[in-house]
Amino acid sequence: MTDAAQNGNTVRVHYTGKFSDGTVFDTSDGREPLEFTLGEHQLIPGFEQAVLGMNIGDTKTVSVPPELGYGPRDERLIISVRKQEIPEGLELHLHDRVQVGLQDGGTLVMTVTDVTDDGVTLDGNHPLAGQDLIFEIELVEIVTEPATD
Repeated sequence: MTDAAQNGNTVRVHYTGKFSDGTVFDTSDGREPLEFTLGEHQLIPGFEQAVLGMNIGDTKTVSVPPELGYGPRDERLIISVRKQEIPEGLELHLHDRVQVGLQDGGTLVMTVTDVTDDGVTLDGNHPLAGQDLIFEIELVEIVTEPATD
């Protein structure tokens, strides 16, 4: 086993994600460590890059800009839907997440960001898009080594 985490390793980490004001938005505290394989793009790039080179037991705090996180906010992903366009019987409330069909046959999960008498506003951006994120990371275990040819 190598000492430092590298691409192809499956690793387990404990982490706490915070906004720049210190508000925690996600943590593994009280749960099993997060397990993922480095280099397989299972997590945001800034998080994976932070784990590369860490040794078991190492801790670090990294700041991840939107470009290495969930991307910048895209105003084109915010739409207003008139009340008459909402399927009958569907009640939407602030912060609801809804799946919306796209013209190409795909779907997009959108968040209700405003509700008025006339309709709703939906936002298709990831909730953490455009945010600077701070992660406290501890490498708990290197589970597997990278495959060799």
